[in-house]
Amino acid sequence: MDFKLDQNSPVPLHAQIEAYLRSLIVQEDYRSGKLFLPKEVTLAKKLGVSRNTVRQAVNTLVQEQLIERKKGVGTKVLNKKIATRLDNWISFTKEMDKLGIEVVNYLVKISFETAPDEVYEALSVSNSKKIWKLEKVRGSKEAKYLYSVSYFHPRVGITGEEDFITPLYELLETEHDTIVATSKERLSAIKADQELVSTLDLTPEVPILKRERLVCDPGERPVEFNIVFYNTDYFTYDIEIKREF
Repeated sequence: MDFKLDQNSPVPLHAQIEAYLRSLIVQEDYRSGKLFLPKEVTLAKKLGVSRNTVRQAVNTLVQEQLIERKKGVGTKVLNKKIATRLDNWISFTKEMDKLGIEVVNYLVKISFETAPDEVYEALSVSNSKKIWKLEKVRGSKEAKYLYSVSYFHPRVGITGEEDFITPLYELLETEHDTIVATSKERLSAIKADQELVSTLDLTPEVPILKRERLVCDPGERPVEFNIVFYNTDYFTYDIEIKREF
């Protein structure tokens, strides 16, 4: 450890230690869980301060949910998860903007192909027709959060020339006069197959949240059948249910 406290600095000692710990938790070995943060008593001895001074710095990071302490194990970095809500329909890009996270598009691919039978059934389209398929892998600079596959009803008029970096439902409205109004969803937990492991850079034991969504226009006509696979190391769903009286 090459960190030393500046006893002559106007910055309080606990704040200096906090800054040092912040510099550690962004390093890959700590983020991945390979390394644990120094123990409070060890850090206090090496820096020549009381354990309470170190604890003050550690508590700040714990309260911010950046690290967690486990008795008998140590203090490790928390992979902060993105919490999204089922009762608040908002685009992924806008949701990340609200959280101050810059969205990275690792993959945006549009193709015209034959779809699985469940897609034709959901969209009420003859399975003799090819339909447009949009694939996206999205996340932050740190990690891939999700793999999304969308199939569109031919009525929408997708050409394959659209700029699919644009938030999808804005694009459908402005370029194809298609307004989406309802979303019928199903959630399930699955084990990632080798393709998902490779696509999202997962470790094989990470569980996957799968969301199937049928999106309809104001007339309840199908517009899109969407399947999203979420990396649960980074993503959760929050649900709020109100009792009716």
